Amino acid sequence: MGTASPELDAQPDIMASPTEFSELYERHHGTVYRAALRITGNPSDAEDVLQTVFLRVLNQGCRLDPAHVSQAYFRRASANAAVDLLRRRSSHAESPLEGAALRGGSENQALLKERLRRAIATLEQSDAVLFLLRYVEGLSNGELAELFGLEKNNIAVRLHRIRQTLQAEMER
Repeated sequence: MGTASPELDAQPDIMASPTEFSELYERHHGTVYRAALRITGNPSDAEDVLQTVFLRVLNQGCRLDPAHVSQAYFRRASANAAVDLLRRRSSHAESPLEGAALRGGSENQALLKERLRRAIATLEQSDAVLFLLRYVEGLSNGELAELFGLEKNNIAVRLHRIRQTLQAEMER
């Protein structure tokens, strides 16, 4: 996943049983799937993200305390995995969007969403996750500051710069 989290710092030997993992999955799979679906826009991709996130959790083994894992942790994990998936998809894109003909309103909307997804895939991982957590998942700047261990003003400045970068990328 590439991001550190306070939940991963605990080293007691927890989640030794499949039952604990199942309970963790039952409690958070909806959050992960919904976040992934909003980011990727594709149910199949959202399922891939869901699987990736929980495989990563399972690989953490005893380093993750299921009693102290927050929903914010899973939103961030989902955003990370979704960005990874978008990057893989954009690097294997079969046809450039610039040559696509614009026809109907729904096609314009779908095209715009795909262009935004590709633009997000060009961002640094932490910037992409920050943007998605703020504007897709709806976390406040205060929540993001706490989650990323930064000042609230730093979050606002980074978000402003990220929006400028995305705008420039979208205009290309």
